Amino acid sequence: MKLIIAIIQPHHLEAVKAALAEVEVFRLTVMDVQGFGRQKGQTEVYRGHDISVNLTRKVQLMIAVNEDFLEPTVSAIMRGSRTGQGGEVGDGKIFVLPLEDCIRIRTGERGGEAI
Repeated sequence: MKLIIAIIQPHHLEAVKAALAEVEVFRLTVMDVQGFGRQKGQTEVYRGHDISVNLTRKVQLMIAVNEDFLEPTVSAIMRGSRTGQGGEVGDGKIFVLPLEDCIRIRTGERGGEAI
């Protein structure tokens, strides 16, 4: 089992969800997050003064998958969140972590069956 954490631009969320549905991945958690990387934030004008905003709004997806769904899920996220053919700085990141256990609270099922 793997835990996929993807940080993407908010306006790509619907495209990513559609790409995930194509590969039959329907369970995900979505969170609004803020951060900065190579984009280094942005500059905004407030009351006539330029203000540097260090944090950029992003969306974080958390998806637990069995091994068979790992590559299709990662490919779907990349397909839905990449800007244009070659992508752009700020399109996001995908982290893949080992998932030791998963427990369905309602039934007590564990492991891959609980996902």
